[in-house]
Amino acid sequence: MLGGISIWQLLIVLGIIILIFGTKKLRNVGTDLGGAVKGFKKAMHDEEQTPNGDDDADKPQAQVRHEDEAGNTYDVEAREKQPDNSDERK
Repeated sequence: MLGGISIWQLLIVLGIIILIFGTKKLRNVGTDLGGAVKGFKKAMHDEEQTPNGDDDADKPQAQVRHEDEAGNTYDVEAREKQPDNSDERK
């Protein structure tokens, strides 16, 4: 017994959940959850291997996907703005 719940009660609850959501939806949820856990573990592993003080100056600061009212999608990459010396007065 698992804290007062028998295996038969768990099977009945599982059967009701399958009837409500269907096997395809449960399979998709399981796949998404597995992918999230795998991504989390990979990120944790990558963080352990990255040395402290790593300079990210050459990497983009952010990636933004924007969709306007007309349905046009724009991918934007933000970078640090370099000073423009063409406006200097001589």
